[in-house]
Amino acid sequence: MNRLTASIWLSLGLALIVLLGEGCRRRPTALTYIPGHSRSVTNELAGLMDDAGRAAQPPGSTGTGLKPGATDVGSIPLPDRSRRENMNEDREYFKNQTVYFDFDKSAVRASERGKVQAVAEALKKRPEASVEVEGHCDERGTEEYNRSLGERRALSIREYLILLGISSERIFTVSFGEDKPAVPGHNEAAWSKNRRGEFILLTPKP
Repeated sequence: MNRLTASIWLSLGLALIVLLGEGCRRRPTALTYIPGHSRSVTNELAGLMDDAGRAAQPPGSTGTGLKPGATDVGSIPLPDRSRRENMNEDREYFKNQTVYFDFDKSAVRASERGKVQAVAEALKKRPEASVEVEGHCDERGTEEYNRSLGERRALSIREYLILLGISSERIFTVSFGEDKPAVPGHNEAAWSKNRRGEFILLTPKP
């Protein structure tokens, strides 16, 4: 191998290393709790993308989809779940804000974003409170796939709440996959109600 050929191969190798390094930096990971599981997911803000592939921007956000001074929310770790055990839960408080998803999707639909915004406004008025976001799926797909999809849905909502100004330390997530259907049935009428994200209001125990 002459010097010219070796130089070309060396240049190609360095370029490949740079590209791989950039790809790794752009793929932050986040952890969420799945009953009986411990895993991580790659999170690229997919849940906050509109149909054209642009970041869905809540009111007051910048052109990047993030509030001024905010960091990439996908890289923000979830709060310590041991704190969750010392909180009371209210499943009725945000019942009307349940977010519904399209089949096999984790993006928050434009028609559902107002519900997440309402939850954010309520949390701003109650600084002592936190929230848990539950991710759910319909019965189609394998159990493992649906756990992962429920996880992505919960994280998608969490990220939108962060973009709306809610501290990441106040937002817990959990995925139940297909295990807890809201409506029994094996048709689209039932499935459309089971593809959802639910909010649980959490307040400190006395």
